[in-house]
Amino acid sequence: MRKLLIFLLTAIMVFLSACSKKTSDEDISEMPNFVLVKGGTFRNTKSNYYGKNVIVSDFYIGKYEVTQKEWVEVMPSNPSQFKSDDLPVEMVSWYDCIEYCNKRSIKEGLKPYYNIDKDKKDPDNYNEADDMKWTVTINAGANGYRLPTELEWEYAACGGQKSRNYTYSGSNDANEAAWYWKNSGDKYLTGLWNWPSIENNNNKTKPVGGKNPNELGLYDMSGNVREWCWERHVDLDIKSSIGRVWKGGGWIGDEFCCKSSYRGRFESNGKGPDQGLRLCRDK
Repeated sequence: MRKLLIFLLTAIMVFLSACSKKTSDEDISEMPNFVLVKGGTFRNTKSNYYGKNVIVSDFYIGKYEVTQKEWVEVMPSNPSQFKSDDLPVEMVSWYDCIEYCNKRSIKEGLKPYYNIDKDKKDPDNYNEADDMKWTVTINAGANGYRLPTELEWEYAACGGQKSRNYTYSGSNDANEAAWYWKNSGDKYLTGLWNWPSIENNNNKTKPVGGKNPNELGLYDMSGNVREWCWERHVDLDIKSSIGRVWKGGGWIGDEFCCKSSYRGRFESNGKGPDQGLRLCRDK
């Protein structure tokens, strides 16, 4: 009898222990289009953060850019210039993306990651082109969707701990890794960047996942659409925000914009047919 009791107690303890460990596994099983990125220091020597003893924590990041199908399942309309369910959503501002993160979190029963105050002007936003200037802060401890930090984005694009030292995300050849101005139209363009040539070539976004993935199994981190990050882009002269950071380059841009290390900026209310997003969640 005593042996049976010990056996039952042991079985219960093992069961409870297994249940306590299932949280992160269940989270990712319910997010089939997300990848768990193991943290650490930067191994890619071409990164802005290589050799600086910067440590990244574990996090989840979207395997693909957010598609139009995913967008309209949450938001009231599709703002994209090039319409199709499997194309990345574009023509979205940083503010639009922050709202999308919160609304999708609520829809899926998660705690929204952001606090959004549309009536209080952000005192650190000095961009005259931004007529919105919402005050957005982080809701500490929330498990909802969010934009990646610039650090997380670059770490993931560079291959994390599996990095093979590529210039672009998954290759040293822009054509293998990215949809950009030369290869995103009817024919391959040559020479210097030229808008009339791009327009006449019917260049546009491509369905997500069309290029090979990088070392972590992430697609389109170079090219297709530029991806919003959380960070402000600060003007060092006035030490204040003049926009938000974007990474990855897009179908309009040149090769150098598609480098994992390249850092772009855009006013927070800015929109473009090459401006989209990728989601993250805390581990």
